[in-house]
Amino acid sequence: MTRTWDMRALAERILPTLSILGFILLWQVFVDFRGIPAIYLPAPTEIVKTLWEMILDGSIFVHLGATLLRIFAGFLLAAFTGIIVGLMMGMSRIFERIADPWIAALYPLPKISLIPLLIIWLGTGEGYKILISAVTAFFPIAMSTYAGVRQVDRGLVKAAEDLGANRTQVQLNVILPAAIPSIFSGLQLGMGVTIILVVAAEMIGGSSRGGGMGYLLIHAGQVMETEKVFASLVVLTLMGAAIIKGQQWLDRRLAPWAVLH
Repeated sequence: MTRTWDMRALAERILPTLSILGFILLWQVFVDFRGIPAIYLPAPTEIVKTLWEMILDGSIFVHLGATLLRIFAGFLLAAFTGIIVGLMMGMSRIFERIADPWIAALYPLPKISLIPLLIIWLGTGEGYKILISAVTAFFPIAMSTYAGVRQVDRGLVKAAEDLGANRTQVQLNVILPAAIPSIFSGLQLGMGVTIILVVAAEMIGGSSRGGGMGYLLIHAGQVMETEKVFASLVVLTLMGAAIIKGQQWLDRRLAPWAVLH
């Protein structure tokens, strides 16, 4: 029984890797067998070769560094403001009444539609790229924080009050820790949309001076360098996975009681 369980656990660990390797192998065979030109669909070996060249000349690190700087700047701004607004909405009925119509009106608005307006106001510099990502990430963070505060067990609050805790103590020692799982969920959603909007902003308003992965993608597509497009997509995929996994690891370190898995 134990041997069967070990084999099953091993299979669950290696199957994801095998599925990826199998897909890449089929891709390589398909391109080679059909003789598809690289301008339409490059083989994985050509993509790896192009990526290695970008690593050697350092261009990939320049663009990746610019994108990461904008991602974390926008995310930190959104996290700071979103958590504060969400906590205030959950803890203050008056503030909730004031903020609710603004949240209800702006939350469903596709934030990418704000890009033309922000370009008019701020130009295509760093401010526009960071602001559009921060605005987009703000809403899921604020709403998740607000939901976490509102869903705190009222029995816990009542018990703390019966033990003599004042309002501030209840908020800091009962409500905030209980809302942490929802806050972390909002932060993960916020990080996801921050990555998307930063790359989109770089694609729409990027320049060779500012660089960024979005600019690299759109520029490579314009000059039909399909291998470079795929190489950039690989880097973006690995970057996103590393950021999300790193965020999950940090969540477990900061508040292990709030993480289910």
